[in-house]
Amino acid sequence: MSLFQSRPALRWLVPTSAAVVVLGGGAAIGTLAAASEPNLPPRDAAQLLVDLQTARLDGLSGTVVQRADLGLPPALETLAGNSGSELAALASGRHTLRVWYNGPDQARVALVGTLGETDVIRNGADAWVWSSQKKEAVHYKLDPGKKDAPPELPGGLPATPEEAADKALAAIDPTTEVRVGRSATIAGRDAYELILAPRDKASLVEEIRIAIDAEEKVPLRFEVFAEGVGEPAFEVAFTQVDFNRPAPEQFVFNPPPGTKVTEGGAEGAGPDGGPFGGHRPDGEAAEPGAAPEQRPETRTVGTGWTTVLVGTLPESAPGAPGAGGEPGTDVAQFAGLLNQFPAVSGDWGSGRLLSTHLFSVLLTDDGRVIGGLVTPERLYEVAAQTR
Repeated sequence: MSLFQSRPALRWLVPTSAAVVVLGGGAAIGTLAAASEPNLPPRDAAQLLVDLQTARLDGLSGTVVQRADLGLPPALETLAGNSGSELAALASGRHTLRVWYNGPDQARVALVGTLGETDVIRNGADAWVWSSQKKEAVHYKLDPGKKDAPPELPGGLPATPEEAADKALAAIDPTTEVRVGRSATIAGRDAYELILAPRDKASLVEEIRIAIDAEEKVPLRFEVFAEGVGEPAFEVAFTQVDFNRPAPEQFVFNPPPGTKVTEGGAEGAGPDGGPFGGHRPDGEAAEPGAAPEQRPETRTVGTGWTTVLVGTLPESAPGAPGAGGEPGTDVAQFAGLLNQFPAVSGDWGSGRLLSTHLFSVLLTDDGRVIGGLVTPERLYEVAAQTR
């Protein structure tokens, strides 16, 4: 059961199915007590999962710090940093967000950057995506079928430890070992630590650590550790948190003077792709006779932590060679970037390999894209199976 179904306005609770699988589906549950500093009553992993499932949250505001050190090649980090999008730059470095939650109809996330901020705001039937740097805002009038849609950063990036933990906990199955770690103090609050670790060593993930508020039972910090790397490859944590309801005025948005306002509809696209489905805003229809967008087909191979996604690169793109035009900037940058990845080959064929602390991607010369949170050897196995 997805949290969007149980409480669509915010992903605060552990999905029911995750707890059921862990408690009765074969995942090992450690019974170690939370250790000192702070000194908390002992709770085992099953109890912590129930705490997450039954937590109730009426309101919250706070500051969240997100940090990523994925071990990206320098050229890829530079490309993300120079993309002109603060959201794309989240793949590397340290970033600060402010969050507010005041019940299912009022929520706000603000990504604070050096040159401005990007806000996603939900206030009743109205939703806004605003970029102060671009001086652009997209307004959505949510229909009844969409009224519970939460504000989220474009691209599905987790804005809080709760969102990140929800996705990880939903994936718990018998391939996962679950245990209790050491207690900690996060944002001035006592917290237990729940640890998820893959059993299959083909995964590049060593473990995921979730710090759970001892009183409110919601995640305060989410960390992903890669094999052999001492520091988290990805972390999102509260540095300040208040569990009182924020003032309703916090969710009222009036576009500043000089802001370009676009009506996006219930499923329009906002800056950097938009949070409501990636469709065009109203009034920005496709050109007559334009071919429908073609999305490469993808499928998954395997289960659990070593699941691998297999897809194909499009044969051509607008402005790319073979499409009747000169290579576009993005296409040219991507082609140049691929040439910097190491060349690899085997009985599966040949191609280029992107390998980071946390994930690997294989781009084969016959046009396949194969990737996952796995070792390159796992990708080569899948490449041989799917030729």
